[in-house]
Amino acid sequence: MPLRVAAKIDPADRNYFETEVKHLFDDPLVEFVGEIGDREKGEFLGNAYALLFPIDWPEPFGLVMIEAMACGTPVIAWNRGSVPEVIDDGLSGFVVEGIDQAVEALKKVPTHLSRWRCRRTFEQRFGVARMAHDYLRIYERLLRPSPRASSEAGRRPGRSLPALNESREGRAATKDGLSADAAQGYNRPSGTS
Repeated sequence: MPLRVAAKIDPADRNYFETEVKHLFDDPLVEFVGEIGDREKGEFLGNAYALLFPIDWPEPFGLVMIEAMACGTPVIAWNRGSVPEVIDDGLSGFVVEGIDQAVEALKKVPTHLSRWRCRRTFEQRFGVARMAHDYLRIYERLLRPSPRASSEAGRRPGRSLPALNESREGRAATKDGLSADAAQGYNRPSGTS
């Protein structure tokens, strides 16, 4: 199976890449495509069999894992940093301990993982509507007066944001807590207005 590698090589890392890494791409089954922009990323990730994420440090988030799942592409990632929190092992990909487990996980992709399920996991956990809803819940909680504060003399109760089932204008909101106008805006394909 061919391996395509997309990565940015920072100027500070150029010498290391040239002397230690570049020769590894001499294999006919390995292609280094270099840095890709947002326009190419969807096609690159969406056409991939899987995303390999062999991180060896405590990555705090790993946005590329989310981008792959948004394209319906399963992720095979090393068990480091945020990986176990981002990947639902066995649903949106596999969390592995090294190369041998990654190779075995690759073999299981067609029989154990669904591209539809990868995309659905992205929508449920990382979609715009979900994140906006979660932010609103946090803001409401922060603005809600604590029992202690509201019982103190001379204090006014805190203001809360509009209820999640109502938009600012008082119109009915969608089940995700967004007005119909806002929800429609979030469903536009990227690059359109």
